[in-house]
Amino acid sequence: MEWLLPEQLSSLHSLLLILAAGTTSAVTACMGIGGGVLLLAIMAVIMPAAAVIPVHGMVQLGSNLNRVIMTLHHVDWRLLAAFAPGALLGAWLASLFLVQLPTSTLQLTIAGFILFLCWGPKIPPMALGRAGTFVAASITTFISMFAGATGPLVAAFVKQQHGGDRFRTVANFAACMSLQHLPKAAVFGAAGFVFKDWLGLMLLMILSGALGTWMGLHLLRRISNQHFTFIFNWLLTLLAIQLIWQALF
Repeated sequence: MEWLLPEQLSSLHSLLLILAAGTTSAVTACMGIGGGVLLLAIMAVIMPAAAVIPVHGMVQLGSNLNRVIMTLHHVDWRLLAAFAPGALLGAWLASLFLVQLPTSTLQLTIAGFILFLCWGPKIPPMALGRAGTFVAASITTFISMFAGATGPLVAAFVKQQHGGDRFRTVANFAACMSLQHLPKAAVFGAAGFVFKDWLGLMLLMILSGALGTWMGLHLLRRISNQHFTFIFNWLLTLLAIQLIWQALF
């Protein structure tokens, strides 16, 4: 199996990443959020900095697509039709920037929006319509190219769209994140990142993530919508606090 793994990592580190992909996918499938950010943190410790966001994006694309397939009948296609053009616009705008934006500014902005969407007043119906969804997709996709941590913000927005329905929240969050991660291959490939060096590891992490997703969705069936909403909001809040801590300290 070693021929599948990148030369930049030891076999042990690659194995840890494969196991982490499965575990974090299970967390996201069951709790609705958290797995992607946790995986990003693990990858940042183990992998070369230049590879973290592009590889994380492709692994998350595979993981989210698996989740969409397994929850297909809960997907809101009208939401995706509004989200997709915004994701493409955000990715195109990000490709025009040659320098990295201040990470702390991005983190504080994301955290502020998350806390507002979780605990603030409900978003007006107009903001949840096609125009609002387009704008949200554009902004979060743009930021994700630099920070790679917009999942909680997208999750908070999707939660507002679908209230407390746990399966619709999980399914549509996965679908939106798939659309957001998809352009990363083109953007980072054009910027010179060599995906083929990491292809074996990415495929193994995606397969591990598929197993984790299957296990997480089975656990989700045991949780009520009320409990899911409570856990979901507090997980998002903890992730927002973590972003604020990282930005300030």
